[in-house]
Amino acid sequence: MDNKNKLSLIDRLLTPFTKLRPGEGKAIFVYASYAFSLMLAYYAFKVIRESLILTEFSPLVKSGAMAVIAILLFFIVPVYGMIFRAAERIQLVRWITLFFAVNIVIFYFMRKADMEIGFVFYVWAGIFSVMMTAQFWAFTADSFNVKSGQRLFAIIMAGQSLGALIGGKVAGILMPVIGVENLMLLAAAFLGSTVFLTGAARSMVPADSAAIYEDSPAEEEKPNLMGGLSMVFASRYLFLVAIMAVLLNWVNSTGEVILSDLVQQYAQGRVAEDPSLSITEVIGAFYGNFYTWVNGIGVAIQLFLVSRIYRLIGVSGALMILPVIAMVGYGIIAFIPIFSLLRLFKIIENSTDYSIMNTTRQALYLPLGEREKYEAKTAIDTFFWRFGDLIQFVAVYLVLQMAGGDWTTLAMMNVVVAFVWIFVAIAIGKEYRHLVKTNIGNLAPVLNKPIPDAHAPPGAALAYSFADDTFTDADPGDILTLSAFQQGGMPLPSWLTFDPAERVFKGTVPHDPGNKTDIQVVATDYDGLSVDGSFTVHHIVTGEEN
Repeated sequence: MDNKNKLSLIDRLLTPFTKLRPGEGKAIFVYASYAFSLMLAYYAFKVIRESLILTEFSPLVKSGAMAVIAILLFFIVPVYGMIFRAAERIQLVRWITLFFAVNIVIFYFMRKADMEIGFVFYVWAGIFSVMMTAQFWAFTADSFNVKSGQRLFAIIMAGQSLGALIGGKVAGILMPVIGVENLMLLAAAFLGSTVFLTGAARSMVPADSAAIYEDSPAEEEKPNLMGGLSMVFASRYLFLVAIMAVLLNWVNSTGEVILSDLVQQYAQGRVAEDPSLSITEVIGAFYGNFYTWVNGIGVAIQLFLVSRIYRLIGVSGALMILPVIAMVGYGIIAFIPIFSLLRLFKIIENSTDYSIMNTTRQALYLPLGEREKYEAKTAIDTFFWRFGDLIQFVAVYLVLQMAGGDWTTLAMMNVVVAFVWIFVAIAIGKEYRHLVKTNIGNLAPVLNKPIPDAHAPPGAALAYSFADDTFTDADPGDILTLSAFQQGGMPLPSWLTFDPAERVFKGTVPHDPGNKTDIQVVATDYDGLSVDGSFTVHHIVTGEEN
């Protein structure tokens, strides 16, 4: 653990939420700001897309739009792989961002020309969401090493969740006021602002927290038309992650279709009661309020629970939380089909998805190489993610149109899919632990030098600190937590306190000359491995030799 630099003010402000090394606070603030701005833009697009497509089409057409997204991504992913191999990483991120920003300007003029863009915009927004978030988290995973990422991703994801919270609420409020077209331009401005954060974010990552790639002989890359898709099929681990993405999105998208159907009925009922209302605005207001609850709870989970969950059950344990919630929740919905209950459950499901599950999905790529983080991750988070939409579209069509089922039947289908998802999550957890153990490992901290004894006369004020390199940890990005006890594990005596951040013991030595206090200092790394060192505070009278 390198403590040559003390924690800055921003480091200290973030320590209640996770453990930080000196200098990391500034970096994750910029990454969190980047994620915040990206989500402000996306949630404006999300509110717009829901309003437009449900105004112009039925929920079944919306389900079909999701399938179209999956088909288009099958062709887009290989093109992205070609661009990835030709471009420098920071430039790649900037080019893709500017491409999508220009698209918004085109949609603005199409809307001004009174063109019906609901279906096309929905498809575009679906591609935007998976491409931009996948690219951001590939860039972030490529910036931090495993130990740092496990500690810091929760805070970066909190920035994303906060942007989603504010973006959904603001979009719901502004759309009736400034109109769809102006809301598009405002969102495009937030998206464009992220271009300036890309280089700054990467440059602020401390060297000890940055991603590390083993030096190896350069291998000639054989051109592959399928790009990241071929990498996924060649790796058991990546293929399992891809299957999980399909199942996760299958369950969530089916739940969204169920919700959309009932929201449309709700909006039609409101307009029937008050003809002065617009269906578009009623739906927009509902989703604005819905996303506010989802993202508000998500932010709270992100800030106060995710990092602690990782410390308790690890990344592999966190994978199990959402599928269990989905299996239980949709089971209840299938037997108690009430709109308000569905709304409540979807808030719980989505807030867990956007916090615990989303952070965990990004952490799965930390032990992998650079190509896997960009090409394979983009393939999984785009094509395979939307392939889940394609499957759910077929399943929804079969259930509703051919089997004559209803949304309670869809809920039961989700129970079955979530059950399969649990077993896939277990398999991924085993592979992840193996990858970390094999490629990263975890070395226990060591006592680098003995802690010198302290001497102070009775009644004197003691202020004693030990060297910052007393304890060290060879794991890149790991962090040590210090604690102090009396020898034997007893708490420190009442007259003595310990500040672990400054490594300082303070107190007033009791009036018992010739006595002593034996202290044990324990250094524990992020994964729970520890080492200890001991020293003695001698209560000596001035001039007395020990």
